[in-house]
Amino acid sequence: MGMILKRTATRPMRTAAGVAALCGFVAAGGASAQVGVAHPAEWPAQASPIALDPVLEAKITALMARMSLEQKVGQVVQGDIASTTPADLKKYHLGSVFNGGNSDPGGRYNAPAADWLKLADEYWDASISDDPKLPRIPSIWGIDAVHGHSNVVGATLFPHNIGLGAMRDPAIMRQIGAITAIEMRVTGIDWTFAPTIAVVRDDRWGRTYEGFGETAEIATGYAGPLVEGLQGKIGDRDWLKGSHIIATAKHFLGDGGTAGGKDQGDAQMSEAQLRSLFAPPYYAALKAGVQSVMASFSSWNGVKMTGNRSLLTGVLKERMGFDGFVVGDWNAHGQVEGCTNTRCPQALAAGLDVYMAPDSWKGIWESTLAGVKAGTIPMSRLDDAVRRLLRVKYRAGIFDTVKPSARPLAGRYALLGAPAHRAVARAAVAESLVLLKNSGSVLPLKRGMRILVAGDAADDVARQAGGWTLSWQGTGTKPTDFPNATSIWRGIAAQVQDARGTATLSVDGKYETKPDAAIVVFGETPYAEFQGDKPDVAFDDTADNLATMQRLRAAGIPVVAVFLSGRPLWVNPYLNASDAFVAAWLPGSEGAGVADVLFGAKPFRGKLPYSWPARSDQTPLNVGDANYAPLFAYGYGLTARDKGALGPLSEVRAGAGGNRNLLFARGKVTNGRRLLLGSGTALAANPGPELISQRAADRVAQEDAVQIAWTGRGAASAVLDGDPVDLTREANGDVALIVDVKVDAGPAGAVTLGGRNVTDRLRAIAKAGGWGQVAVPLRCLVGADLAKVRQPFMMTTAGALTVTVSRVQFGSASEGLVDCR
Repeated sequence: MGMILKRTATRPMRTAAGVAALCGFVAAGGASAQVGVAHPAEWPAQASPIALDPVLEAKITALMARMSLEQKVGQVVQGDIASTTPADLKKYHLGSVFNGGNSDPGGRYNAPAADWLKLADEYWDASISDDPKLPRIPSIWGIDAVHGHSNVVGATLFPHNIGLGAMRDPAIMRQIGAITAIEMRVTGIDWTFAPTIAVVRDDRWGRTYEGFGETAEIATGYAGPLVEGLQGKIGDRDWLKGSHIIATAKHFLGDGGTAGGKDQGDAQMSEAQLRSLFAPPYYAALKAGVQSVMASFSSWNGVKMTGNRSLLTGVLKERMGFDGFVVGDWNAHGQVEGCTNTRCPQALAAGLDVYMAPDSWKGIWESTLAGVKAGTIPMSRLDDAVRRLLRVKYRAGIFDTVKPSARPLAGRYALLGAPAHRAVARAAVAESLVLLKNSGSVLPLKRGMRILVAGDAADDVARQAGGWTLSWQGTGTKPTDFPNATSIWRGIAAQVQDARGTATLSVDGKYETKPDAAIVVFGETPYAEFQGDKPDVAFDDTADNLATMQRLRAAGIPVVAVFLSGRPLWVNPYLNASDAFVAAWLPGSEGAGVADVLFGAKPFRGKLPYSWPARSDQTPLNVGDANYAPLFAYGYGLTARDKGALGPLSEVRAGAGGNRNLLFARGKVTNGRRLLLGSGTALAANPGPELISQRAADRVAQEDAVQIAWTGRGAASAVLDGDPVDLTREANGDVALIVDVKVDAGPAGAVTLGGRNVTDRLRAIAKAGGWGQVAVPLRCLVGADLAKVRQPFMMTTAGALTVTVSRVQFGSASEGLVDCR
């Protein structure tokens, strides 16, 4: 690679600059002359791989001549199924619907596949119901099938993109795309918001695992095969039809390059850097015929992508030859300067073709209709957007097909998690594992040994699947939600027992008979998007896995660490405490693929798609950087034949780190806040027992909770107070203030949390006994300036009440959500 790396790759890799050069990119030139404005003429020109069909275009023209203005506006508006009924779709002529990560048929995260298909039929029927005055235009349904059809119980769950990037196998990517499309067709859904072809430059970003790597190399090589797996090949009879679906390249452009790794943040770089680092995968996806592109939430040099005409129209549509349609992200149009969630002509003018307006669809429909009537939105731009969507619908055969349940593959539920599909996923898992340490050639293990399996993630499919699995954050699920999955523990146990060895599961690593070796499975807990943003790249353990490893090793037991994560993290203490260390990423449903490699049935092949940090504050860290000094370089990965010893590493963490989404846990208030009590503005740490008081309490461990008591002699509040935080990003979606609470007495009167009445919820918890959750969506906090929130938690009552609180956090609620309408 023309540079000296601390730990050299065992497979030749290209630098980002080299890949850019191979793709015809020249990374010359400085920053754009005008901030946030691109110069399309400086970008490589590329023609659409699909020639416009004059017969089809004439058909579209004739159809549009029959459409009402209301119908045209409806085509460019997309609502979420949680906020849109089939009747709404019929009345407002919506061209599409979608389901966000927490939107499911009947509001059930684990709704059976049959419910998905039934709802698909209902939306379809509404869109094509008879109307003597207007042509009927079938709707389409979009979904985040980002690592398989991962919203649906029983579907095959492939490794997240970070693991696939370590795999370096385009042929399997094509198979993964094809299998995902098949399983989507089983439930009647015809459009996925995938693939994500982000190039990730700062691993603090909570979406790092959605990227294939830190250079454009892997995503560029994968984009074509994956798109063709999903959509089929251009020119084939089943392109976009039959067992294939419509794909989406996302998020255009520079989503993985934001300053500080901040989700929805600002990519601060020259136009040449934007072009050379982030554009190559899009050229590849467009060449393969991808029919939809999602505009990024993020900005480039201060200008939101969803409102950047120079990039959406000038570069993507005119210079790169894209003739499909551009869809927005979740209410992203509301972040464009001068816009709100319900009014944004600027986005349409910039080149957005479909507003993703989950709960704002009616308002955006009304304001867009009014803008066209008033002449502030040119009819020509609306017509172009409608034409683009109709073009894709015609190409996909949407006008010629029958309702979803009557299409090929629909209702064949045995295809969800079918053995052949799981076999491909298992092979992908095996190829994705990266061996970072192997002292004394501990690996591969012999299957006939006495094996102890420990760690809090060993028998947890949800942990190994990560975010975007049944729910947005991948949380709130239970083992029975994964009927077609194998945990890592079960995969290990099956192989050991087949060889007449002994396998024992002990989460805390305790044993009666000393094992020959221990496998400790641990790692990050699931997260998605900005909830996964971090202040540093240190691993924050949620259990005592390090002590378990140290205790086992001190007993002379070889320790194999299997680390689950959505990014490379500083884990020096864990590397020191293990004999072998395997980066397993987020492997999905096939834990047996991990066992295949640990026991030598398949070799270690994975190579790092991201540079591994030597320090907890070492970010950004990317190959080609000046003073590049990772612990393990981009492309590094041992085989079992390599000498895998690793000397002692520093265990000093640089900086305190911390989780900005956590407000109170383990008996401690976090991130510099204080728990204050009192009435009105008279707040103190513990003002006395007249109105309200607090004391330490126990839930699982000693003093890991706090009990707060209101006497009922007057109104009083318990408040978490601290420096102002900006929650506008979190409020644009399903994020809630979540309180884990036990009601010890009361409530005797009305209780509010964040200004919302939570009395009924507290009474329900009291009636049930034990612990429960109260969750208030952030968008519903009363009287709060969401850009400057000092007191995100405020519980107030004038009646008698005693509660014990063990945890307060921002997150995606699995229960206890308060209706704030």
